[in-house]
Amino acid sequence: MLTFDAHLDLSLNALGGFNRDLRLSAHEIRRRESGMTGKGRARGTTAFPDMRRGRVGICVATQLAGCMPGPSPIAGWMSAEQAWAETQGQLAWYRAMEEVGEMRQITNLRELDEMLALWNNTSIPDDEKAIGYILSLEGADSIRTVGHLERAWEQGLRAMGPAHYGVCRYALGHDQVGGLPAAGKVLIKEMDRLGMILDVTHLSDECFWQALDIHQGTVWASHSNCRALVPDPRQFSDDQLTALIARGGVVGAALDAWMMVPEWVRGKTTPKEAGLKLEVICDHIDHVCQLAGNALHSGIGTDLDGGYGTEQTPEDLDTIADLSRIPAMLKKRGYKDEDIANIMHGNYLRLLREAWAE
Repeated sequence: MLTFDAHLDLSLNALGGFNRDLRLSAHEIRRRESGMTGKGRARGTTAFPDMRRGRVGICVATQLAGCMPGPSPIAGWMSAEQAWAETQGQLAWYRAMEEVGEMRQITNLRELDEMLALWNNTSIPDDEKAIGYILSLEGADSIRTVGHLERAWEQGLRAMGPAHYGVCRYALGHDQVGGLPAAGKVLIKEMDRLGMILDVTHLSDECFWQALDIHQGTVWASHSNCRALVPDPRQFSDDQLTALIARGGVVGAALDAWMMVPEWVRGKTTPKEAGLKLEVICDHIDHVCQLAGNALHSGIGTDLDGGYGTEQTPEDLDTIADLSRIPAMLKKRGYKDEDIANIMHGNYLRLLREAWAE
């Protein structure tokens, strides 16, 4: 079954200090990183061959560069201009992958339909197909001024989350308490004017509610789980999930271990100690579906390449290709084929059609 992954940090892995050639398999990248130290080294799960093997044919791929105070391995730029330059370098990498036929950017309905036709074409082997991607920005710090947002739109940016971690320029991250600064309110209004999808992932609770009030267009949560199952501000409360459902949004279930099970201590707890299996993600999917009363608001947003590897994923997950096992898990729980297809790809595709209808 085709899988739509709503959150992959591909350019972060190709650049961003990891220096991974994603045209190689995850296993080959692990071999080349053998002996390296650092989080996720020699443990990566995501590369193009593995995506194709699991039929992850369409994804939301990010740019990521912040400039919040304090040192951070993935968001440590000292100015918005430096962060902007970093995201432009990431965009250049995506363009290079397009030039060699590995990826293809999707910015409108015609391009979306062309990509779906490619992945539905059984006469072409999956390992020869380009991977379609919708460009998203995780954290808006790199948007130098609100006026730069239209320039990013022209480059193909179609979704954005205003915050990542910490005190960001336009919003507060989930680990903070407080609302949107004035510039953030203006930025979200500009997103709405452009038709850019609002990704509410990572927003503080107050910023979440304010952003929903301001942005009247399409909203989604690219990679977020359920606070009822994992009591942490990184997850969404039932009230937040219900509000997203009422807006027609979709919530992408994430496979970062500390978001899947409670009491996980990053850098200490192991998947084996926690007994964490891939099927746990179905608990979060099912929780969203039960709140909605249907299977139209849950999806997949793995974040599998978000700066970590198998040390922080389910113990029975080797690579992203293992997403292909989720449909059988859902079927075992009584989900119908149509519902499973919606969760694996259909719900996010529907949202894109709604966002780009004009």
